[in-house]
Amino acid sequence: MYQPDLVPLPRSVEDGGGQLPLDERTALDAGPGAERSGHWLRGALVAATGLSLPPAGADGGRGTVVRLRVDEAVAAELGPEGYRLDVSGGGAEIRGGAAPGVFWGAQTLRQLLGPAAYRRAPLPGGSWSLPHLSVADAPRFAWRGFMLDTARHFTPKDGVLRWIDLLAAHKLNVLHLHLTDDQGWRLEIVRFPRLTEVGAWRRRTKLGHRASSLWDVRPHGGFYTHDDIREIVAYAAERHIAVVPEIDLPGHSQAAVAAYPELGNTDIGEDPPKVWDDWGVSPSVLAPTEEVLRFYEGVFEEVLELFPGEFVHIGGDECPADQWRRSPTARARAERLGLDGVEALHGWFVRHFDRWLAERGRRLVGWDEILGAGTAGTAGAGTGLGPGAVVSSWRAHEGAVAAARAGHDVVTCPEQEVYLDHRQDGGEDEPVPIGYVRTLRDVYGYDPVPPELAGTGEAEHVVGAQANLWTEVAEDQRRADYQAFPRLAAFAEVVWSGPGARDGEGGFGDFERRMATAHYARLDALGVAYRPPSGPRPWQRRPGIGGCPFEGPPRVY
Repeated sequence: MYQPDLVPLPRSVEDGGGQLPLDERTALDAGPGAERSGHWLRGALVAATGLSLPPAGADGGRGTVVRLRVDEAVAAELGPEGYRLDVSGGGAEIRGGAAPGVFWGAQTLRQLLGPAAYRRAPLPGGSWSLPHLSVADAPRFAWRGFMLDTARHFTPKDGVLRWIDLLAAHKLNVLHLHLTDDQGWRLEIVRFPRLTEVGAWRRRTKLGHRASSLWDVRPHGGFYTHDDIREIVAYAAERHIAVVPEIDLPGHSQAAVAAYPELGNTDIGEDPPKVWDDWGVSPSVLAPTEEVLRFYEGVFEEVLELFPGEFVHIGGDECPADQWRRSPTARARAERLGLDGVEALHGWFVRHFDRWLAERGRRLVGWDEILGAGTAGTAGAGTGLGPGAVVSSWRAHEGAVAAARAGHDVVTCPEQEVYLDHRQDGGEDEPVPIGYVRTLRDVYGYDPVPPELAGTGEAEHVVGAQANLWTEVAEDQRRADYQAFPRLAAFAEVVWSGPGARDGEGGFGDFERRMATAHYARLDALGVAYRPPSGPRPWQRRPGIGGCPFEGPPRVY
């Protein structure tokens, strides 16, 4: 099969021979349902090429026409995100199963124009043409996600918009924003202003792993206003990307408790905490009271107004029960609820917000610890979750298998495979080495469907996968770029192309070829500070700042 240098790899490509020139007479014609993709494509290409790309007919029809169409036949064959791209001497046409399919086809067309098509201004002496070909393409998974942790290190709004463009360029369609944690609260909540007045700021930041003795003594913080979020969500929607907010509870909540101490377990004789300046899992958890439930319902009411999408993530992971064991209030609450012990209060929180969100037409998403939610009576008697709850399986694949077999949709994102904060090589030059070695080849070889589910009807519950970037040691854009790329490009091919396409025609070797011949140059044009195949550049290293490299094979929980 003819293979142009496209990433991710399309389902099929046929070489037509020849080139279609694009020049000042070329027009862009976006039909009904394809207008947003036409607006995006014109904006991207006019900036990079200097061509005007007027609507068809504006120049009397004398030049080449690039046509964008929504086509029911393509929808029936390839689904709403599928598309056909045909380029010949008569022009170029993208036919998508629905508006998203047209948009992904437009991304492919941009790649075919070469890396200079990713610049923001035309380079001198350039000429533009498309190869004659026919592409038929559709994604393997509906959920092709990337999680950005903005709580540990804040990503300003413009940086989030940049991430959205990078996801779109790789045909990824979910941006999971980790908005709250022990180290910071990043979302304005109008009715509770101290969440950002206090909770969005910490006095200093640990440099490196939590065992490090080094500190950055500059205060760190920031948050998104309501209008910031509205802009982010609208910008993503124009690119057919869903934004999934995460508001953590009942653990990972120290920043919230620092802002409103009454949310914490005030009867254990400890002073109210500060926003945490260290890494790891804080012992500070929410108090199991009706007042805390009402507070977070108020938070989520504003969240639902800002994020119109179907999914809302509540975290639900890493919730130590030590404070509840020492709290008379928590022990009494667990006894009144008929729970097996205070540990089951975690499930009580999860079940409450699962029901609350479902009543408002939304679906709860949580890390795989939510599978232990149990029931109101006996912990462990079933998942205790409603049928719409979705599990983010991060601890190997065991959670994914259990969730799918219990009838829950699953997004696989195992730490051992697709945590992009983990180190990319075992060399001493890797900056602040964290976790397992996960090379570009490792990520490329990942299969989101666990082998225990492969070939079964339960595999249909694996709706997709996402790569997660935690930012404890990714303090700025360049550092986050280094951790994410080029591995995020490999992940994009995993979730779009599927194993059949990736195993043929050279597999990983062909992916490396496409990266070397074109895609690294696209990333260069986009200003992405990726890790070079040869290793980190001198300015990408962080000598003297210790990490926490895991040795041996990845652990299985």
